[in-house]
Amino acid sequence: MPVPHMRPDPNARPEYLAAFREIIGRIAASLAGSPPRALPVQMYVAGGAALHLYTGERVSRDIDATFSHRIALPENLEVAYRDADGAARLLYFDRQFNDTFGLLHEDAYEDSVPLALEGLDSTALQVRLLSALDLAVSKLGRFSSQDQQDIESLARHKLVSSVALRRRAQGALRGYVGDTARVQGAIEVAVRVVADLEARGGRARGR
Repeated sequence: MPVPHMRPDPNARPEYLAAFREIIGRIAASLAGSPPRALPVQMYVAGGAALHLYTGERVSRDIDATFSHRIALPENLEVAYRDADGAARLLYFDRQFNDTFGLLHEDAYEDSVPLALEGLDSTALQVRLLSALDLAVSKLGRFSSQDQQDIESLARHKLVSSVALRRRAQGALRGYVGDTARVQGAIEVAVRVVADLEARGGRARGR
């Protein structure tokens, strides 16, 4: 059964969405003329861009993404725009993003969610978001204060549960080598934070 396309959260900022669509459109246009057997290319969006599309919170300056094919990206992948308050903003595609060092389940791309974007032709490029659960798991590798806030945001929106987070993170960790003690600790902290939110009905401390 086809997975239904997800639409951006109603609180996602329209100015940001317009800039996001512009960058995606430039990438899609660059694929014109590619061999039909290579199309469509899947683009898997992670990081703050995916978080904003899921929750409408935290506007990120960059787009973190990987692709199903090796592609030659076009040059101009940054868009300047003005936010609703009139402040100048910049959104750009992060060419340095690498998912090798983060925590990611082996099925994350297969389980990604197609994104509905008005005005974009998906015959060349199909945009997909990491599932909310895999997005939370991807935050556990670095686990900065921002990553912890992002996991909390996903939990507040009831997009992840503590049980599912533990299961998915432990499943992802089985594919990694090296000293995983720090990541194990991050998993325990994140699961406790999400479980605490669940116990309080999704409200963060102090809210």
